[in-house]
Formats: sequence, C-alpha cells, structure tokens
Amino acid sequence: MPYEESAQKIIAHVTKGVEFANKYKLPDQIVDFIEQHHGTSVTRYFYNSWVNANPDKTADITKFQYPGPKPQSIELIVMMMADAIEAASRTLKVYSHESISALVNNIVDAQMKDGQYEDVDITMKQIGKAKQILISKIENIYHSRIEYPELNDKQ
Repeated sequence: MPYEESAQKIIAHVTKGVEFANKYKLPDQIVDFIEQHHGTSVTRYFYNSWVNANPDKTADITKFQYPGPKPQSIELIVMMMADAIEAASRTLKVYSHESISALVNNIVDAQMKDGQYEDVDITMKQIGKAKQILISKIENIYHSRIEYPELNDKQ
C-alpha cells in the first residue's frame, strides 16, 4: 500500500472514532479526547518513509497529517503524550531507565517543537512532572522480573 494511503488509514481512526462517539452520544469531553489526541501531528513513520523513498520530490505533508485540532487542555496534552509514548515504547530494543527516559524526552520535546501544546497555558514545570510520571509508568510496565526457580523433585 502506498505510504500516503497507509497514513490515511491510520489517521482515519480519529474521524471514525468521532463518528462513533457522536453516533452513541458520548459526552463532548470524550469526543474532544478522540479528536485531539494526535493534534495536527504527522504520521512520522509513513512521512519519513515517503521522503526517503522519494528524495527528489517534495512531500505533501497534509497527506500525512492528523486533522486536529491541537489539544485544548492540559489533560488533552497529557493524553497526547501518553498515547505517543506508549506506542513508541513498544519499539524499544532495551528497556532501561536511560532508554525510556530518552524516548519520553524525545517525544515530548518533538511535540513541543511541533507546536502541539501552543493552544494551552502549560508550564515547563507541568511538562517536566508529566515526563517524570510517564517515565515511571513505562518503567513499571516493562520492568524485568526475576526468574522463578523450579521446584526440585525430592528423591
């Protein structure tokens, strides 16, 4: 499937989600979360893949971009952070404090640089606290466990 078409399939979960939420008369707050959890971000995998496969062409970034709007509350920003971080955490080869911290910081910093948080009065202190909590939660999900010993048969 072409990269643009793949991106549109992924992006459609937002519009389909809003349609379902409205059909089943879910509260407006839920519709807002569905509609804004990606903001106007770009489906980086498909966009980067298209650019790499077409080095002599200019990409139409709108074919790879969620419709938005950008998050309109702190809660929606945290949802955006958590959604992107949880998905990306599945791609880590090593689950260490360093790799998880780097992942969280890179994603949140990229979202900020992309202007996804610009419609909300959120402080750097709040963003830092959200990063700390998300690092802790991802570490808890992927923490290593000790191997349980087998019971030796008594003879």
